Amino acid sequence: MDQSGALTPTPPSQGDTVPSREKVIGRGLAWVATWSGRLVLVTLAAIVVGLIIKYTWTILFPVVLALVLATVLAPVSKFLRARAGVPSGLAAAATLVGFLGVFVVAGFAIAPSVVGQSEDIVKSTNAGLQKLQDYVQGLDFVSSAQIDNGLQRLQEQISGSASSIASGVITGVSAVTNGLITLVITLILTFMFLKDGRRFLPWLRRMAGPRAGGHLQEVGNRSWRTLGGFIRTQALVSLIDAVLIGAALLFVGVPLAVPLAVLTFFAGFIPIVGAVVAGLVAVLVALVSNGLTGAIIILVVILLVQQLEGNVLSPWLQSKSMQLQPAVVLLSVTLGSTLFGITGAFLAVPVVAVIAVVLRYLDDVVEDKSTPGDNPPYLAGGPSGDEPDASTRQGEDDLTRAQRDPDDDLAVDDGEDDHPTAPAVS
Repeated sequence: MDQSGALTPTPPSQGDTVPSREKVIGRGLAWVATWSGRLVLVTLAAIVVGLIIKYTWTILFPVVLALVLATVLAPVSKFLRARAGVPSGLAAAATLVGFLGVFVVAGFAIAPSVVGQSEDIVKSTNAGLQKLQDYVQGLDFVSSAQIDNGLQRLQEQISGSASSIASGVITGVSAVTNGLITLVITLILTFMFLKDGRRFLPWLRRMAGPRAGGHLQEVGNRSWRTLGGFIRTQALVSLIDAVLIGAALLFVGVPLAVPLAVLTFFAGFIPIVGAVVAGLVAVLVALVSNGLTGAIIILVVILLVQQLEGNVLSPWLQSKSMQLQPAVVLLSVTLGSTLFGITGAFLAVPVVAVIAVVLRYLDDVVEDKSTPGDNPPYLAGGPSGDEPDASTRQGEDDLTRAQRDPDDDLAVDDGEDDHPTAPAVS
């Protein structure tokens, strides 16, 4: 430090060699080039995976649906198998048949009201839009001539699309057929997942080896728990939203309360976007049937319910490992709906939640390698051989219990292979 208080560089000792500017710049460029090449390879790999998913989507779609359905039904099948002593095949069949029975009974109970009033919902929505159009015209933001010209162009476009509409009927019949085939395949795969799915991760661990296999099994277990918890929680949140909004519609006297409540329930599985669409339809129907006051009441109730869902229900019912930032949810739903329509919007958040689990696990691995000496959360003990903490000992107890009980979902049928469940990091 000089007299002015500024720090002066320490001169190197005689044994130190100071790299030249060319070497420093060269090392920096080499580092940038190396990581740029890695990012390019990762990007190419992601593109290849996307193309594979695109061209095999017909096969992957029922598999994904079956996995989602199996995560919801797995606790029931496990209870029948482990607690009631029912064989695996019979437990899976009883669970699936019971689910279908409940779904069919609920459908027969609600379908007459929904189908009989679905046309009224469309008419009321259109009438509500007409009222909003009249209101906008009254404000002179848009002239009547502009609106009439837009409607005229729309009618001309519909009239000139007769051939497309006729061909669309044939396409619709084909889509229904494909939907029935997909449904049958999904149910068969769901039965297989419920019956033998618990044996897949131990098999994968044995096939991949003690190092990579342990990581794959741990990521698979975390993804399964996250996916199942997310779907069950989302169903419960959607049910609460539908009940509260349906009760408000009945209180105000909206004639289409039951169909709108059903629409709210199913729309709840598409986060953010589904709630906005269902709420908009409910407000428009209330505007037509009950006037401006009824529409304002329904709008206030919907906003309160959405605040209750976002600030109380979801944080309380979902663990921290399943929560995603609202911006991530919105972008994932937008991307999924753009690429795959309604199906993509429905599956976007579960897929992103599983991807988040994988990234969190990779972060755990990186944290372990960058901070040696600590006990990583996914290892029994640490690289230094320290005693495991309470959560790790609980995991080992679960593994021991699973090895004694081959019917348990955590069972590891290793045979002579005695690899630990936790992955080994080297």
